[in-house]
Amino acid sequence: MAVTKGGSRAVQGALFDSETEIGYRGPTACNAAGITYRQLDYWARTGLVEPSIRAAHGSGTQRLYGFRDILVLKVVKRLLDTGISLQQIRAAVQHLRDRGTEDLAQVTLMSDGVSVYECTSPDEVVDLLAGGQGVFGIALGRVWQEVAGELAELPAVRAEDGLIATGTDELASRRAQKTG
Repeated sequence: MAVTKGGSRAVQGALFDSETEIGYRGPTACNAAGITYRQLDYWARTGLVEPSIRAAHGSGTQRLYGFRDILVLKVVKRLLDTGISLQQIRAAVQHLRDRGTEDLAQVTLMSDGVSVYECTSPDEVVDLLAGGQGVFGIALGRVWQEVAGELAELPAVRAEDGLIATGTDELASRRAQKTG
């Protein structure tokens, strides 16, 4: 176990390491995450989300949770709200720990109520409950922009007369309306 100024810290992997020594007591963590103290206590005792600043050691000591711990608590709560089982959430959280994702702000988690998906870019979606199995994803906004850019450089043909119309196709008309 790593030792900090505040005492020993539960090992949760790089994903959940605290960046500072600022901690939040259980009731504050519950309030911020929207969970009950009973949930917080259970999740800490079962290792789902342990406090990274200071673990409780017997009677009279209080757990201190870091910002990332509270972030994970809130994510767990939201996944529960979507209908994901606690067992599946444990698997998803463990997979994120194993991947060692450093920048949580760049990760989007999605759920269809059956599985949990990690989306790190418009092109990459990973099913966390299928052992990191990649799934196919297409960001339509990005494809739209690519096609628009490509067509702007190419000639278009008017349907009514078959003449080549450079710069006066439907896309060019839409652009002219937006800028005008």
